[in-house]
Amino acid sequence: MSLSNSFHQPVLVTKVTALLQPEVGKRYIDATIGGGGHSQELLSRGAGVLGIDQDPAAIDYVKERDDLNHERLILVCDNFSQIDEVAKRYDFKDLDGVLFDLGVSSFQLETAERGFSLYREGPLDMRMSSTLTVTAKDLVNGLGKKELTYLFRKYSQEPKATQIAQEIVDKRRKEPITTTQQLASLVERVYRIRRGRLHPATKVFQALRMAVNDEMNSLRETLPKAWSLLKRGGRMVVISFHEGEARVVKQTFQDWIGEEKGKLVTPKPLSPSEEEKRFNIRARSAQLRCIEKII
Repeated sequence: MSLSNSFHQPVLVTKVTALLQPEVGKRYIDATIGGGGHSQELLSRGAGVLGIDQDPAAIDYVKERDDLNHERLILVCDNFSQIDEVAKRYDFKDLDGVLFDLGVSSFQLETAERGFSLYREGPLDMRMSSTLTVTAKDLVNGLGKKELTYLFRKYSQEPKATQIAQEIVDKRRKEPITTTQQLASLVERVYRIRRGRLHPATKVFQALRMAVNDEMNSLRETLPKAWSLLKRGGRMVVISFHEGEARVVKQTFQDWIGEEKGKLVTPKPLSPSEEEKRFNIRARSAQLRCIEKII
């Protein structure tokens, strides 16, 4: 298996495959199919996959992949919050597994006009889907200081949330903030000294992306829907990339365990190897959790 993928490098592929145990006749939903890296492993072992992604570019990319068994692959462009309706439409129930790989794909980060990248000049957009109406530019230029501070703290635990919010308000009095580089440079000025590998604006961009796409609410609403689609013995695997997501997943899993509906397959979240972290920088903060349905 090769992790090379011009659209997206999937994370923790070997561990995901081992946990989901794909084989002929089993059926899975890949709720965030991205470039199809995880689904490729499921399909190669004879399983059927319903792949969902709200990004049309991801769906188009996977459609063009000639190394996938498209006879056992159904692709749907939609938000995973609609997983129950999509599954009903294609009669995907009593599933052996559901996978969520949360976060931004390599392709989205590298496409400047999507507005996700700290390092590429582009419009402050950050929408995962063009059907959404509010952009990062709208939030940056429309929210007050208190609202911006709250947003940065809530979604990314940004330690300099107040100072950054004030800098944004001061800057936009002179001119609107419309590009990724304008915002990234502004945050750099607040920090003054850059420490470590992460860009100072990483958490600010993360918070805006999560707010624009309503990621936390969507995840909170979707996990129970996906759970209802699993058969007894079916497994849910979730790969999260930051504290907020991890907290939602952990609490939801604990609730199911407390209700004696599931058992934890991963007592501690699994992380990528040091080798994978070096190979795929996106993997550095990944945490994998898996739960099995017992009733």
